[in-house]
Amino acid sequence: MGSGKHYVLAAGGTGGHMVPAAALAAELTRRGHKVALLSDTRGARFPDLFDGVETRVVQAGRFSGGPVGWIKTVGLMLRGREQALQLYREFKPAAVIAFGGYASMPALMAAFSVKVPTIIHEQNAVLGRVNRLVAGRVSAIATSYDKVERLKPSHEKKTHLVGNPVREAVLDLRLKPYPPLEEDGIFRVLVTGGSQGASVLSEVVPDGLALLPVHFRRRLQVTHQARVEDIDDVRRKYAEHGIPAEIATYLPDLPERLAWAHVVIARAGASTIAELTAAGRPAILVPLPSATDDHQTANAREISAAGGARTIPQRAFTPQELAKQMQKLGLEPVGLAHAAACARSVGRPDAVRDLADLVESIDADWASAGLGRAEPVKVRQGGEAFA
Repeated sequence: MGSGKHYVLAAGGTGGHMVPAAALAAELTRRGHKVALLSDTRGARFPDLFDGVETRVVQAGRFSGGPVGWIKTVGLMLRGREQALQLYREFKPAAVIAFGGYASMPALMAAFSVKVPTIIHEQNAVLGRVNRLVAGRVSAIATSYDKVERLKPSHEKKTHLVGNPVREAVLDLRLKPYPPLEEDGIFRVLVTGGSQGASVLSEVVPDGLALLPVHFRRRLQVTHQARVEDIDDVRRKYAEHGIPAEIATYLPDLPERLAWAHVVIARAGASTIAELTAAGRPAILVPLPSATDDHQTANAREISAAGGARTIPQRAFTPQELAKQMQKLGLEPVGLAHAAACARSVGRPDAVRDLADLVESIDADWASAGLGRAEPVKVRQGGEAFA
């Protein structure tokens, strides 16, 4: 393995892309490498994840809005490509690692044009749109699941199962036992909809928990992450039901909350699943129905099949259904601990190590990289762009 190299990470500015990128950045830095980040304006403002890492904003856009929208997006992508090339000329990366999102596209276009090795990491169980566009061009594909939909068989030889990196504070929970649940003890529930919250959880969960048998309901203690616009209604509902609850719009100490929880009620985003399986926490999952290619439903299959979670489609997510599933999970302490072990069994705790090993195996020949001359970018209308 090499040391002291430069690597550029590219990621769209959502938690699902940024969290694994930040975990890799920390691991590569620990190994003595230098890392830079390319993202959009959201990623550049992401709290605390990339402290001390050089961050550049690149222009990017979605291929939508018909021909006029496509033309606008092409212009943004080309400007973003030039911004990425400027960083490459200064930073001379040994490889570019992209985590999806439209902001990663200009970074990859630039890397293709100057023949810098590239790796894409797919967090979900369905290959994302940008990753599908570039899969044939990249040097390697890293996946988080053994089975990934929309991944062509012709790409299998360069595909590596590594898992989805999580923050070190979450990974540390794997070394701690599942919190014991005494027969009459406090039952701790964590409700989180991801970095942006989820209104459906705020609408259903308080009323669903209120339907639990009295002896169960009186043991509840809830931490609930809610959207700003929902927080007053959520607080009122819990108060009316007499359920102790802490409500917040953001949980900066999420690893500690995860350690505290007996059950998690959440969406099925890639980072959420990775953290649940790393920590070993049973869950009730409500996949986001509007997620691209329904990838959250695909994300939930592995942990649910293992017995570590129960998945409820949003159309069936009612207070009555939630109460029924909560009783199935929570009335038997032994069964709950078993579900936690099942969730833990499908975790991939070495994800960041294995991804960093893959990155270090890729190198660039700077003598022939040609950073002074960029080849033209070809853009095909109708939703595809590539160098």
